[in-house]
Amino acid sequence: MKWEGNRESDNVEDRRGEDGGYGGGGGGGFSFGGRSIGLGTVAVALVASYFLGVNPLTVLNLLSGGSGPAPVQQHAPAHKPPPDDQMARFVSTVLADTEDTWGPIFAANNSQYVRPKLVLFSGSTPTACGTGQTATGPFYCPGDQKVYIDLSFYELMKQRFKVSGNFAQAYVIAHEVGHHVQHLLGISDKVDRARRNAGEKESNALSVRLELQADCFAGVWAFHADQARHILEQGDIEDALNAASAIGDDALQRQARGTVVPDSFTHGTSAQRVSWFKRGIAEGKVSACNTFAAKQL
Repeated sequence: MKWEGNRESDNVEDRRGEDGGYGGGGGGGFSFGGRSIGLGTVAVALVASYFLGVNPLTVLNLLSGGSGPAPVQQHAPAHKPPPDDQMARFVSTVLADTEDTWGPIFAANNSQYVRPKLVLFSGSTPTACGTGQTATGPFYCPGDQKVYIDLSFYELMKQRFKVSGNFAQAYVIAHEVGHHVQHLLGISDKVDRARRNAGEKESNALSVRLELQADCFAGVWAFHADQARHILEQGDIEDALNAASAIGDDALQRQARGTVVPDSFTHGTSAQRVSWFKRGIAEGKVSACNTFAAKQL
């Protein structure tokens, strides 16, 4: 992926190294709300949250013995990443690329694109959705319109899921920004309301359509970014497709427990995630991403 030299976003907050009151402790565990959490619990929360669609902050709180949302902690004033931090520069460049894509798309529809913030953190950080943890993986919080990511997640992608490459890493950010787009368009709120009145099976099916649309929106970003800035190199699309395939519900369930339960899917199968990302990158249109009208996912 060609990214060096392109514009970097000013909307990146670097909270790495701050003490959110939940920092990692000795003995290979984490602390959450003053309660010790073992690495096994963290692993469960990671899979259940980012990959299976459960609110990650709720998962960690409940697994650690809490009964409600974690309190939001205060943190130091936001600051920019250091200019010599290569990975932070990459993330800032990808975020800028999403801004330069979605701004004109919204403007063409007589709307304004509100740029999200992207927060780099390590260990834990306060959010409007509760306390974010490294174990949650990347996530979007509609309450503060921010994307949160601990960059160590990329190492997890490489080690556990055998997924690497800058474009695969960019896909992760573009997917979370896709959720921001859904929030701005009012799609997420409609789905949340529908899920509250639905049974578990129907609720999961709605979640799948929401996640697949975010995959498609990531493809829309890639289409426009390449058209405008020629970012794609040979093998990039394959890297992103490998990432989408690796985090399909069927692949993750098969890896975790050896069996697959389709009714419990919340993100879509590997084939579905690949298909909708490919549709977005092939057509480059928001209208191509209407997963809610699709009879066949």
